[in-house]
Amino acid sequence: QVHLVESGGGSVQVGGSLRLSCEISGERHSNNVIGWFRQASGGEREGIAAIDIDSTDDNTYYVDSVKGRFTISQDKSKTTVYLQMNSLTADDTALYYCACGALYGGRWYALAAVPKSYNYWGQGTQVTVSS
Repeated sequence: QVHLVESGGGSVQVGGSLRLSCEISGERHSNNVIGWFRQASGGEREGIAAIDIDSTDDNTYYVDSVKGRFTISQDKSKTTVYLQMNSLTADDTALYYCACGALYGGRWYALAAVPKSYNYWGQGTQVTVSS
């Protein structure tokens, strides 16, 4: 069983930055990928970034809308994954979730944005960007 807790959300002005954290506890076993998703009010859950935390390479995935603005990273103990969000816009307003799943193979990123790829989810942290 894996337990995920998100933190770091809040209210920020357009152009500002936030860093979200996803604390991971429990036995991950083969669940090697941590993904960040977001869901705006009335919208669908969208996968925005993911990282293979067991890889020795920089195995990360980003959806096009956040490339160059968001950075996913992990701490050395593999117990926390971060999402640094810069140049925030009103379109980034959403409830942000982290999730944990088992994705393997050279094209693991093709499934990184698919919610059904993940076995465990956190409760979410709200990000509100206003002008």
